[in-house]
Amino acid sequence: MTTRLFASPLFLGFDHLEQMLERAAKTSSDGYPPYNIEQISPVGLRITLAVAGFTMDDLQLTQEDNQLVIRGRQTDDSQGRVFLHRGIAARQFQRAFVLAEGIEVKGAWLDNGLLHIDLARPMPEPKVKNIPITRPAGSGSRSRDVVPRAVARDVPRDVSGDLPEDLIATKMVETEPE
Repeated sequence: MTTRLFASPLFLGFDHLEQMLERAAKTSSDGYPPYNIEQISPVGLRITLAVAGFTMDDLQLTQEDNQLVIRGRQTDDSQGRVFLHRGIAARQFQRAFVLAEGIEVKGAWLDNGLLHIDLARPMPEPKVKNIPITRPAGSGSRSRDVVPRAVARDVPRDVSGDLPEDLIATKMVETEPE
């Protein structure tokens, strides 16, 4: 059973964020290959993976939804060779990074056993949108504006404490829609 992080009804539409956090928690805790993440500018990030022994043909970089996946698969070129000690193994790996919405992969290059991947995180622009309030479909062409309670409070009441019917009727105003 999973604990919901955004269980409050005030958090609308955050299901995808919960899914991304779950996906990040499930990623392999294997430390291979080691990597760095650095901020290279106010809107730029760089991921650097140590992939010594891998060529460009051995590496694959894909973006699957909001996930950046790096796969490495080396071919075994040990045929005909006799190793007295083999400490450098040809191993494969898969490393995944969950990207926030809007992050773009700008490019990647391999240099001296390091795979560099540049990302851009555009600065969000503040958005303000006025939403008009309209009448529901099928409503009549007239609406009734009721007198506020403050005005109704000052109106003389009958013995039971209720407003007299003739006063209620005179305090309602019918208006035409604009």
